[in-house]
Amino acid sequence: SSRVVEIQSQMSERAVELLGLPEDRACLLLDVGCGSGLSGDYISEEGHYWIGMDISPAMLDVAVEREVEGDLLLADVGHGIPFRPGMFDGCISISAVQWLCNADKKSHSPPKRLYRFFSTLYTALARGARAVLQLYPENSEQLELITAQAMRAGFTGGMVVDYPNSAKAKKFFLCLFVGTSGTLPKGLGTECASEELHQAKFTSERTRFRNVKGKSVKKSRDWILEKKERRRRQGKEVRADTKYTGRKRRPHF
Repeated sequence: SSRVVEIQSQMSERAVELLGLPEDRACLLLDVGCGSGLSGDYISEEGHYWIGMDISPAMLDVAVEREVEGDLLLADVGHGIPFRPGMFDGCISISAVQWLCNADKKSHSPPKRLYRFFSTLYTALARGARAVLQLYPENSEQLELITAQAMRAGFTGGMVVDYPNSAKAKKFFLCLFVGTSGTLPKGLGTECASEELHQAKFTSERTRFRNVKGKSVKKSRDWILEKKERRRRQGKEVRADTKYTGRKRRPHF
């Protein structure tokens, strides 16, 4: 549903924001549990490159159909991250890591799978990089299990909780540092009592930054032309621009 898509996109934006990427260069990010590539769309929009891993062939088929800009890998992250050391400038994951706590097969040990995931992720990230993993923990034991294995693998950092006082908007982001202990970002909605006020202020600030950065409005003609241009630079085949590019279609009945 469009509501789910909207929430996914918001969480992707927040995760990328928490990565604190450099403004002046394109980065290569890993998207763990990328699904149909919604979080990847946001990474591409911000001018970065990405590789997505997912265990579901069906979801990756949707990503291919949607012509996402990232590269896709069908894999179980519980077996580890199969990339060369220091390859990624950052990692995000939206609503995926808690699945490693489930033992789907007799042979599956959640602590082992989590440790394998975190230790190989640690290696695949450049020194000074961050991983921001948004997750839905079932309970505090799960949170502790996940965090403990991340720390055992060498990460520093911890949990950033947005809107901790709101049942609906509360979100957990495991914010991990490689090789440098950064200061943990503040969760949204933690410093003022009236939740709505802060949220409204935050969203208006966001849109202001958006336009200052000179980004085109999503799905506008300019946005489409920029996206096509980026793909041409990546050496992909793209249809020629015409006067019909980005035009609204007539409704069909």
